[in-house]
Amino acid sequence: MAEKPPEDGILRRDLAFFYRLYRPVDSSGECLFLLHGSGVDETTLVALARQISPRAVLVAVRGHIAQEDGFRWFARVTPTRFEQESIRTEADAFAGFVTEAAKRHGLDLSRTIFLGYSNGANLVSSVMLLHSGLIERAALLRPMPVLDDVPPADLSKARVLIIAGAADLTYAPFAPALVALLESHGAEVEAPTIASSHEIGDRDAEIVRQWLAGLAIAVAQAN
Repeated sequence: MAEKPPEDGILRRDLAFFYRLYRPVDSSGECLFLLHGSGVDETTLVALARQISPRAVLVAVRGHIAQEDGFRWFARVTPTRFEQESIRTEADAFAGFVTEAAKRHGLDLSRTIFLGYSNGANLVSSVMLLHSGLIERAALLRPMPVLDDVPPADLSKARVLIIAGAADLTYAPFAPALVALLESHGAEVEAPTIASSHEIGDRDAEIVRQWLAGLAIAVAQAN
């Protein structure tokens, strides 16, 4: 049997992170980078991303740090405290990966959304703050702020969606602090709280779809 092309989701090892690329035949030209939560792998957000944007190119990326039977994005000290050097090292590596992946696969970063869940969402927000200008559209599911020291960052072009779960007792209380942090650096943030715990599902997909539709309308009106 012939090997499937990379666009069909085979695991690629040609860049700094392992990843899978899914490119629909009728691709819209939009792209979603997918950053999974702790203890799983890069495939876990693919179904949700297809609900959100069926015609988008998907880049599903695997974190470097082993955890149980899966992976995470940076090392932790406790469930809500993290190794700062690990965050910065992995954020730097991911920033380089995004640039290289865009060049290699012809991805338009101006039409790219970064969809992160939990630990993956926390890496996305860290990259935004440490490499301002690289990520301008991000949907963060069940995130919290993780950087102890935040450098000056210009997020005036950034648009961010943060979705917290009302019953997510460990992480939801931190969501307002992340909203305030990103807004203090100029980002435009929408931050709904839904009737959920730390798990994600159809309601998250619906909200992200609506948010993306609003962004598209705003861009069309601006042009």
